[in-house]
Amino acid sequence: MQSDNSILAKINQTVELLADANSYNSVCREHRLGEPVPSSEKLGNIVNMVREILFPGFFGNTSLRPNTVRHYMGVYLDELFTLLCEQIMAGLCFECENREKVDFKEQEHHARSLAADFIAFLPEIRRILVTDVEAAFVGDPAAKSRGEVIYCYPAVRAISNYRIAHRLMQLGVPLIPRIIAEMAHSETGIDIHPKAEIGESFTIDHGTGVVIGSTCIIGKNVKLYQGVTLGAKSFPLDEHGNPIKGVPRHPIVEDNVIIYAQATILGRIRIGRDSVIGGNVWVTNNVAPNSKVLQFKARESSFRDGAGI
Repeated sequence: MQSDNSILAKINQTVELLADANSYNSVCREHRLGEPVPSSEKLGNIVNMVREILFPGFFGNTSLRPNTVRHYMGVYLDELFTLLCEQIMAGLCFECENREKVDFKEQEHHARSLAADFIAFLPEIRRILVTDVEAAFVGDPAAKSRGEVIYCYPAVRAISNYRIAHRLMQLGVPLIPRIIAEMAHSETGIDIHPKAEIGESFTIDHGTGVVIGSTCIIGKNVKLYQGVTLGAKSFPLDEHGNPIKGVPRHPIVEDNVIIYAQATILGRIRIGRDSVIGGNVWVTNNVAPNSKVLQFKARESSFRDGAGI
């Protein structure tokens, strides 16, 4: 059994090791007193509040009626604006390079402006999400109602987070869109980078394991199944051997395309409109419009009494 002195010595030694600047320089971030820090909990509240606003009556504890919607929308948007300003400010502060020279008042005004621009775009986000819900409902014979789709389908949750995060990224908000997108990823297994461009009437059936890269461009009325990867084939390197950032490297998927389960589509290629990509295929070249890309038919054999094992 260790003595008390031995235990104390181990703890003190660990303190010294963890307090050594050489061990944490690359994973430590200092912030000024009063500077807001991004909060996953608060961002979760923001996303939930936006979901209440976009799908009134489905989420939250408020009993909405036609004569109370206007009132509650005003209350929600006022609270949303306050929360969003703080988190946008945190994102802006996080990315400041010369933080000592940043004017906090000017930064706060910028955050308020961005929050107002985001809120002004909410009606358009709702319009697009209505088309996404409709695509999921029409495309799934098991769906009994649009309400079931909104409540239960992981694709709607992931796509909602994506639509929110994508707009924030379009507005130039740093960091916060990635956190919101990763929340949906951890909840649903659907990984959509907020920078990807995705048209309306988009749906993902089942969803688990879907990956959509940052430079993907997806048209209207596209349907993906579980396990689909829209990824990069290779990463161009700079003279130091490091990946070059921001190069378009993910697929372009045109309108009215269906991509079945476990298909892997890599590189800056184009999947032409009205095409069908079968399950478990590997695609690294352009696909012409109105095409079908399928596996070769498996050879069928039958065995008796354990033969062939």
